[in-house]
Amino acid sequence: MQPTTQILPPDPDGLRATAGLLREGALVAFPTETVYGLGADARNNNAVAGIFAAKDRPQFNPLIVHLADADLAQEYVEWNDHAALLAAAFWPGPLSLVLPLQANHGLSTLVTAGLETVALRVPAQPTARALLGAFAGPVAAPSANPSGRISPTTAAHVSAGLNGRIAAILDDGACDVGLESTIIGLTDATPTLLRAGGLPGEAIEAALGHPLALPKGDTITAPGQMTSHYAPHAAVRLNVTTPLAADLYLGFGKMTCTLNLSPTGNLREAAANLFDHLHQLDAQNRPIAVAPIPNHGLGRAINDRLHRAAAPR
Repeated sequence: MQPTTQILPPDPDGLRATAGLLREGALVAFPTETVYGLGADARNNNAVAGIFAAKDRPQFNPLIVHLADADLAQEYVEWNDHAALLAAAFWPGPLSLVLPLQANHGLSTLVTAGLETVALRVPAQPTARALLGAFAGPVAAPSANPSGRISPTTAAHVSAGLNGRIAAILDDGACDVGLESTIIGLTDATPTLLRAGGLPGEAIEAALGHPLALPKGDTITAPGQMTSHYAPHAAVRLNVTTPLAADLYLGFGKMTCTLNLSPTGNLREAAANLFDHLHQLDAQNRPIAVAPIPNHGLGRAINDRLHRAAAPR
């Protein structure tokens, strides 16, 4: 009989139990402000290997390490002025920073996919922060879903994809931001936007005082860069203004549609609803047509996810 994944509450007992499972090398899903993460002790090779096995994730795709605070981050990477500036401005929050590893960092090489860099984040969600504080160590955590599929923003989404494959889900309701973190590379002179996400690039550029660079080439240097990702089982078409009769229509703004990301055209609301609406539509086994989404602010991250969801698989 397949084991059943525990559902734990976000109270002191649930947090202690979840932290204890992490110390034992087990896999646990936990909420952040972005999406639910599938966590394991980032120093434990067997535990981190379990993430890749549970998700069927290719091992060339690196993971983000979640930490309780910026001081802990500096134990693992070569900190620099750009990291200090962005951490002070946006941590805790939906921002991951890619930095060179320190010698003797102690992280599993599976976390970094063999790279000499690692992505770090300090999440803002209170339950995530309490868990990281209780665990008092680095937690590797990609999204808690089968690899390449729609990201989870509720415990029910996690359970639908990973029940029986992981030890527990720490359930604290729906995620507020609903898109994975923005990832900034800090290994070159100019910070580089490696993945658009829950923190708009414009805000980061304002803090830096100059534009972000864009990545060169197709080499995977951070999570979320695979061409096909965040994908429902159904076919997805983008920038559709006139859906076909067979389509389920994912709308934006004032329009007639099957589900609407934001009837008022609010990009923050649309980001929070994106993955949940895709889950709901995908359950109906019909093609999904998506209305145009403005490509600024959080719209850049929404469009990034939608283009990868619609890519050939």
